[in-house]
Amino acid sequence: MHKSVKTSGIVSAVLFACIAMFDAQTAQAETKIVMLGTGTPVPDADRAGAGIAVVYNDEAYVFDIGGRVVQNAIAAAQKKNISGLYPTKIDHLFLTHLHSDHVLDYPELIATYWWRRDNQIKVFGPFGTKAMSEGVYEMLADDTQTRLGGNQPVVNRDAAYADVTEFSDDGVILKDGYVTVEAFAVTHGNWDNAFAYRVTTPDRIIVISGDTTYNEKLREVARGADVLLHEAISHEGWSGLPENWQAYHASAHTLSTDLAKLANETRPDLLVLYHVLHYTAPIESTLNEITERYDGKVVLANDLDVF
Repeated sequence: MHKSVKTSGIVSAVLFACIAMFDAQTAQAETKIVMLGTGTPVPDADRAGAGIAVVYNDEAYVFDIGGRVVQNAIAAAQKKNISGLYPTKIDHLFLTHLHSDHVLDYPELIATYWWRRDNQIKVFGPFGTKAMSEGVYEMLADDTQTRLGGNQPVVNRDAAYADVTEFSDDGVILKDGYVTVEAFAVTHGNWDNAFAYRVTTPDRIIVISGDTTYNEKLREVARGADVLLHEAISHEGWSGLPENWQAYHASAHTLSTDLAKLANETRPDLLVLYHVLHYTAPIESTLNEITERYDGKVVLANDLDVF
């Protein structure tokens, strides 16, 4: 009996040490930000629609899913060795709003290799996300039912569908171990439900603007952020537009001059520009207009950049 108690104590100590080591390794994991899409509604052969992944401890949290984002996720998994971005491994998707350039690859993400998925994709988005999902299921109904009704092996039958959570209020929408995701309403044209996100991991605070004008709430959320990823529109490009387009963009997006103001107020360690509208002006004009007014570190992101 004495030997049994002693052995049990040794086993418990070993288990405790292993758990402590695992927790220490997990807590020390490095957070990566992967630009899966940096484009806009304007067609661009070099830029996919909007999409950003925050990857921590090999778990990917994807924000927006514009056109060609899934292909870029596959490229990141296979060419950059970020395994959490292989489509069957992406378990979390967050939508800032439902403009087409932010959701066009939603059907592709749901449909890609779902029969080999262990888990349903957990999708978090504003009102309308469930209806959009039902539309995707209807579009794919023949494909899905053929796979489910035949002799094709399927790991998890529920994985053909997303597990959707809609929200309309600010606050924490996911706490997943060491990762916390918060949503905050922003101002984007006529959208009643458009959101920015703040992601907190053990080593980084990351703020993703989504599409928005200069926004005071976002300014407060972004204070103290390690990385602020923000949309922008070139002031030079905007100035050359007809008045009706100037009015539209002023109500929906953040001019470079206003983003420089926001950056000066929040002082992130790194400001990453994505979803840059520039029209006839060079895309670099946006970066130049900001760096003329802000002396912090600013990067104009390209698809598949890793920060």
